[in-house]
Amino acid sequence: MTTERLNPPELSPPTGFSHAVVATGTRVVFLAGQTALDTDGKVTGDTLPVQFEQALTNLLTALRAAGGTPADLARVTVYATDVAAYRTHAAELGRTWRRLAGRDYPAMAVVEVVRLWDERALVELDGFAVLP
Repeated sequence: MTTERLNPPELSPPTGFSHAVVATGTRVVFLAGQTALDTDGKVTGDTLPVQFEQALTNLLTALRAAGGTPADLARVTVYATDVAAYRTHAAELGRTWRRLAGRDYPAMAVVEVVRLWDERALVELDGFAVLP
C-alpha cells in the first residue's frame, strides 16, 4: 500500500490526525467497532485512558489478523461518551496512540455518543485500512 497524508496549509495544523489520507492498495479492511472488551467479553478498566488503550489494542489486533499494520489505517472514528473527558485526557491518549500505532496518523474524527452497546464502555474505535 502507498499512502499520502495531506494536511493543507489552508486548514489548521492537525494534532494526532491527518486531514486526508490517499491510500492505494489492493485490499480494504473494514474494522468493526472495538471497545475495552477482554477475551471473556467483559469491559476492562474504569477510566477513559485505560479503556482507550484496550480498545485501540483490540482494533490493532483485528487489523493484524487481516495482515495489516497501524501504518495501513486510512480512517478511524472514535466514539466517546464524554468528549470533554476525551479532551482532558487528549495528551495521554495521544501518547498511547503513538506507543501502540506510531505517528502515521489516519484521517480521524471523535464523536460524542449518548452511550455504547455495553453500558460500562466509555469509548469505541472503528475504522478501515488499505493493504497492499
